[in-house]
Amino acid sequence: MVLAPPVATTTLAASVLTGAVELLQPLQLFSGRFLTYALGFFVLAILAALVGLRGVAGVSMEIARILVLIFLVLAVVSLVL
Repeated sequence: MVLAPPVATTTLAASVLTGAVELLQPLQLFSGRFLTYALGFFVLAILAALVGLRGVAGVSMEIARILVLIFLVLAVVSLVL
């Protein structure tokens, strides 16, 4: 007769403990999402410029520029901390 391993059940105490461990981890102010979004808006701006939509291209480049600046500021802050 083969016995199956016991199934782990999540209890309230385990959930609270997991949440407490996550709070104790180092502060992570940013992820790579700012850079990913900036690259996406940059590609959108290039495609819009090729099609002739100068207004969309300009707005997309401004959004990409702002996102890159936010990424750089948060990167420097996280390196200092």
